[in-house]
Amino acid sequence: MAVRRRLLRQGARRPRQRGRKKGAQEECVGPNPTDRAKSGVKKSVLVEGNGRPLAVAIGGANTPDAKLLRATLEAIVVERPAPTEAAPQHLCLDKGYDNAPAEAVVTGAGYVPHIRRIGEEKLDARQEKTCPARRWVVERTFAWLSRCRAILVRYDKLAERYLATVKLACGLLWFRYWHALDPTLSF
Repeated sequence: MAVRRRLLRQGARRPRQRGRKKGAQEECVGPNPTDRAKSGVKKSVLVEGNGRPLAVAIGGANTPDAKLLRATLEAIVVERPAPTEAAPQHLCLDKGYDNAPAEAVVTGAGYVPHIRRIGEEKLDARQEKTCPARRWVVERTFAWLSRCRAILVRYDKLAERYLATVKLACGLLWFRYWHALDPTLSF
């Protein structure tokens, strides 16, 4: 014990405490429930109809989707037109948002929620499954974002830097879209 005290007085590093990492909440990391509890990050993206990102938020990998919903809706980077009764704004969500708090957040933001209920499938008049879910639009956006290596493997320790990298990649997706429409455009 005396040796340890003497080392600490001389400026040696203290042994690392076991348990939760210091500042894990600020870093937006958490144990991944599907990957042997390795630390991970969850990205929540709001996209328009063609899959181009409008908003992005990050959280720990163990954060439920519904808890990131408010942060995602508040992170919209374009000015949204005010919804009216003649032209309401709709928001389609998957089954992960099938709970009362998520529906309250969506209606509080002025959207008309379209949330598929858990256990519910879209059936036609003959009670057969029809069109598949449109989840592929968001999954395609995640695939586009995963082409950036700094997003696929998180190298940044600070959440602000990682979020800035994700937002930069989202801006790059929009640039590629506008450049594909008219290659003569210069920015």
